Amino acid sequence: MLRERVMAYRRAVRSELEAVSAENHPPHDIAASFAIGVFITALPTLGTGLLLFVAIVYLFDRVSKLALFASVVVLNPAAKWGVYAASFWIGTLLLGPVPGVSPADVSFGAGPGIVARLLLGNVLLAVVFTVIGYVLALRFVRACRGHEIGIAELLPERPSK
Repeated sequence: MLRERVMAYRRAVRSELEAVSAENHPPHDIAASFAIGVFITALPTLGTGLLLFVAIVYLFDRVSKLALFASVVVLNPAAKWGVYAASFWIGTLLLGPVPGVSPADVSFGAGPGIVARLLLGNVLLAVVFTVIGYVLALRFVRACRGHEIGIAELLPERPSK
């Protein structure tokens, strides 16, 4: 079951990357669009990020729609739980534990302290993901266009049985 899910995820990423590399936008615009999408998708927007995507596409002509929306494939809802856990851990590392709260007795009164740690860690992770996403997308687009190589040559090989 896990193997099928990984292969389905790989096919989805490949499909999105092929579509993005075929666009007529300059490599910088595609990479920037993907990076903006990664930043918005990494934040805890509770679904409003898609509305922000629509607004960005409407307001800016240079945005690659496919690259922007491809970021949703990378940071899908299943992956976001890991991002949230890492965000809270980073926030707690930087701000310290929430005073008077242990995992056994979390209450609504501790909400602001928990949210502050989650948001701090989440913004830091979003910035890191954005930089990495930009660099990887730019390299990918340049490699596809400059060397006339296919998507299959850039993605890892299928796992052997």
